[in-house]
Amino acid sequence: MYVLAVVVVCLGAGASSAPAADEIRHLPGLNYDIAFKHYSGYLSGVPGRHLHYWFVESSRDPVADPVVLWMNGGPGCSSMEGLLAELGPYLVNPDGKTLKENPYGWNVMANVLFLEAPACVGLSYDDNNNCETGDDETSLITWLFRTSSKTSFFITGESYGGTYVPTLAVRVLKGKDTFPINLQGYAVGNGLSSYELNDDSIIFFGYYHGLFGDDLWVRLVEHCCSGGRASRQTCNFSNSKWSMCALAVEKASDIIYNEGLNMYNLYDNCPHTSAGSFSRHEAFLSNIMRKHHFHKTMMMKAKSNKNVKLDPPCTNGTNLLNYLNTPEVRTALHIPLDVGKFELCNDEVNFKYKREYSTMKPQYQYLTSQVRGLIYNGDIDMACNFLGDEWFVESLGLQVKEGRRMWHQGGQVAGFVKRFANLDLVTVRGAGHMVPEDKPAPALKMITSFIFQKPY
Repeated sequence: MYVLAVVVVCLGAGASSAPAADEIRHLPGLNYDIAFKHYSGYLSGVPGRHLHYWFVESSRDPVADPVVLWMNGGPGCSSMEGLLAELGPYLVNPDGKTLKENPYGWNVMANVLFLEAPACVGLSYDDNNNCETGDDETSLITWLFRTSSKTSFFITGESYGGTYVPTLAVRVLKGKDTFPINLQGYAVGNGLSSYELNDDSIIFFGYYHGLFGDDLWVRLVEHCCSGGRASRQTCNFSNSKWSMCALAVEKASDIIYNEGLNMYNLYDNCPHTSAGSFSRHEAFLSNIMRKHHFHKTMMMKAKSNKNVKLDPPCTNGTNLLNYLNTPEVRTALHIPLDVGKFELCNDEVNFKYKREYSTMKPQYQYLTSQVRGLIYNGDIDMACNFLGDEWFVESLGLQVKEGRRMWHQGGQVAGFVKRFANLDLVTVRGAGHMVPEDKPAPALKMITSFIFQKPY
């Protein structure tokens, strides 16, 4: 085990900006004026390990506004997707050369730090090309803030960020006597909170979204649910000892993951691309998927041949890959010449990653006694579905502060919210796995409401 030291240096009046040498003076493809400073460089807290960051100051008030850390998941996927396709102030156009303004970028109300972790992810690198890591190692980050202790800090992320975010938040809180940070909250979008609950709930999600009929559902209930009764308490789809249950679950999960549906957004088309090995989103599949013979075969091939990619289905990140592999862009971002080709998801990191936690329940039990939290889900995601996270939050036994109700944005129902003691549970209607990308306006209202404790 070792500690990754992330240093954010305060410059002058900036709330938490980066070293002056890292300032981006000219960003290729940015053809309009911006009202904020932005920085790109490396945080080298451990000898030989260099984590790439891209920091955008708030366009409103960089001194007074909070600092928000964002991490994409995977494990092994780059936070550059979060920046350039989801919640950053500018997004890459389909041409892979130019940028467009994102009016719903989160830096309209906060300073946002996009961190590529662990090493070997995105533009981060290790001098010895050592890409092995795990949950605990990734979360062992000592924050050395040379900034005012009054600056509010929030940790956020999505998907496998469901592990990154709470484990890091716990470490920050437990280490505050040594490294004081004003952690005010954390937010997890479509997060993996529990393997078991995620896998059990996706079968219910699939049936009640019309993905398989009564014949298969009857088999699932008969062979996987005690007493032949379908409920969260009686069904065991994720780890049944019965072969007939396993066969029925495999059929159901084949429909969900393997037969052409977009697992990240059920109601979106599945784009076909010639991008080949390009990965856009998560190099992650659920435990159910990992039990498939197909997946095991591909895993074995990938371990013996680094050129074989286990890319997520229905994704196309050609524009981001083209942009971030352009020499002029890499120069503007202060990327060393010997850093290899940018990939949105590093399969080697994913394959070697040590998943040390099957549930985040102990972390949340600690966090909810200390600091505010938000769990939000796009309600048509099948990778980390809303029902599994709902079950997870309910299992914590927290006091209910506000019953489930609709929340609105732009005069429309944006989703549902239920508030517990120090933890808000929110769904975003019609959003998939990447909520800020699918529903940018509701996502901005949601995160703003959470951070500034305003009504949803």
